[in-house]
Amino acid sequence: MMQRSKSESSVTKRRKFLRRLTALSGSYILTACGDGGGSASSAGSASTASVLSPAVTAANAVVAAASVNSTAIPPATSITDTTGAVWTLAHGSTYRNGIMVGGAYNVTLILFYGNSIYCELGTSQFYNFVNSAWVACSDPRLGGTSIDGTSIPGATYIIDKNWAVWTVVGGVIYCNGATVGDTYNVSLLLWYGGMLYACASGGNFWVYSNAKVWVSCNDPRIPEAAVAGTFYGMNGHSDYAYTPAQIVSCLQTLGCTTYRMGCTTNPVQLNATIAMAKAFQVAGLTLFVLIEQGMYDVNGNLYTSESVAYAQNQASAAIIANALMQYGVTMYECGNELTRDPGIIVNTTYAGANIVDFKNANWPLMRGAMGGMIAGVKSVQPNAKCGINFCATDVGASDALWDGIQPDGTTGHAKVRWDLTTWHNYEIYGNILDIGTDGSGPGFDLITYCKARYGVPFLITEWNASPQQTEAYRATYITSTMGALYQVRKTHYLQSIMYYVLDSGDDSYGIVLNGIPIDPPFSTFQSFVAAHSDT
Repeated sequence: MMQRSKSESSVTKRRKFLRRLTALSGSYILTACGDGGGSASSAGSASTASVLSPAVTAANAVVAAASVNSTAIPPATSITDTTGAVWTLAHGSTYRNGIMVGGAYNVTLILFYGNSIYCELGTSQFYNFVNSAWVACSDPRLGGTSIDGTSIPGATYIIDKNWAVWTVVGGVIYCNGATVGDTYNVSLLLWYGGMLYACASGGNFWVYSNAKVWVSCNDPRIPEAAVAGTFYGMNGHSDYAYTPAQIVSCLQTLGCTTYRMGCTTNPVQLNATIAMAKAFQVAGLTLFVLIEQGMYDVNGNLYTSESVAYAQNQASAAIIANALMQYGVTMYECGNELTRDPGIIVNTTYAGANIVDFKNANWPLMRGAMGGMIAGVKSVQPNAKCGINFCATDVGASDALWDGIQPDGTTGHAKVRWDLTTWHNYEIYGNILDIGTDGSGPGFDLITYCKARYGVPFLITEWNASPQQTEAYRATYITSTMGALYQVRKTHYLQSIMYYVLDSGDDSYGIVLNGIPIDPPFSTFQSFVAAHSDT
């Protein structure tokens, strides 16, 4: 159907990282459609004379009758708005009472609709004139963004969140009248979870990714339910002063069944993790082990090649899995926020939605490290489940790893395939069910996208409100976040949500401090779990 185009503590590190991040928000209000200059391409039908005459005075502007709804230039030569101002079009620019408005250029249409003024550029993008500025929008005659689940056939067109109009003609997909990729035999075009999905006549599904290419996937509408019993989770660290029994008791009080804990081959960390695994096995809880290996050797230098990174991480992961598997550990997360490492991401404030957000030269080192950890676990524990961790909107990274693509766009490289998709979703990143594609753009349902693309369970292995928030705010955030995620756990293949963190050493993230509950977050978390069964 389609072809594609081509050594600080972890708490301290996290605070430093999140302080560096800029808030992921943005605006779609433009000061003008153009550059404000006088040069413009010829696009309108009105002449220069029609712009300047007849002259519009303040007196006759007030009494002039507004044009009929849906009046457009062309074919009309002028439009009168509800204030009596006269709008004209000349040489691709808009004029109001003879004065150029906002420096707009390449304008092909001015439209009066619903008592508002709109213009359309040669790119088919519409703008609404609001408070003396042009604001991007859809063609008002077509309506706004399509309702989730809208499909062709059924509808004649789909409008996405960027107000682009999508159609299917003769089995080929068009966006604003231009073909999108190499498509044919398309039997269905679907707007779902903020993304465009297509189905070929043979039943294969594709999604239009952030890389602006069609990539294979499953039907996103099919509900998937992960195994029950591990939904409520918590993060912790191996250097806590608490005993394993105390941690088990605290988790049981909260209602948590899953505990994420980092481990390396360092004997101190490994022995602490073994002790925890023993206690969890007796208590019937799930220990989710984070293998904290990566792209650096013991001297803190990047590995010299992908093969070296693979071999070193494979050996370390095998040691960890071999030590833990006899105590019931079956799930591992291979690496922690490796896509956020300065050696990998171009700028740590980037959302990671595009593969070009990452450094091409060092990409093989991360790929080798991730692949090596998975291989190491599987070499001693073939049935274990391994996850790869991503942050923010790192679908650029996850897609590239899954499909064997480099940041420079080259293909045919080693593919990293995982059993669990794991993600970090702090408040600053945005709502994971409607998260910005580039950190500020229109949102999409990231969990649905991953379910369709990778077909494995999804786990949020770290989440929390921003560290500077009050405890009252944090409690409210706990309720709203857990409520939203609980509602989709049976449809989105969502297996677990792991709060960060049990004890952060202060009140910035932790839910207890020196063994004492921090309220209201602690009691709010506890009450929610008690009222919402993980079945």
